[in-house]
Amino acid sequence: MNGFATNQDLDAGRLRQAFGVFPSGVVALAAAVDGVPVGLAASSFTSVSLDPPLVSVSLANSSKTWPDLRRADHLGVTVLAAHHGPLCRRLAGPVEHRFDGVPFESSANGAITVPDGLARFDCTIHREVEAGDHTIVLLRLHAVAHSTDTSAGPLVFHRSTFGRLSPVPPPAAA
Repeated sequence: MNGFATNQDLDAGRLRQAFGVFPSGVVALAAAVDGVPVGLAASSFTSVSLDPPLVSVSLANSSKTWPDLRRADHLGVTVLAAHHGPLCRRLAGPVEHRFDGVPFESSANGAITVPDGLARFDCTIHREVEAGDHTIVLLRLHAVAHSTDTSAGPLVFHRSTFGRLSPVPPPAAA
């Protein structure tokens, strides 16, 4: 029988490699905190529920940014487009320079979004769930906007690098 052993050593490096084969989109999570833009990039974003409108993001418990972000009244989530690779790298860099030269919009409630993102959400924290070395943050949506440009593709994170989707051509007629 072809298979794999179930009593494997599930060390973090091996798991990271295995998890990395699953491509995901990337979002910017940002808000004004004490009048200063604060944000991070996350590749663990997903839709959760239409009623009530919920999304989730998983954040490392070691994050130095999340404790500040979670103090904000509202959080902005921007689904990043393929051209946002440099922005994503900036959001993973030094906290004090993450928004240097970055155009952003701030709602009256302090949610920060990137104007040319594929989708933008204004959210509040609905619930936080401890999950091992991460926290799953459920966010309640209060406003949404999305691009109608069907030629714009998402930023994709795969095997620890950024990329873009390539359309798969339809099968040839037989």
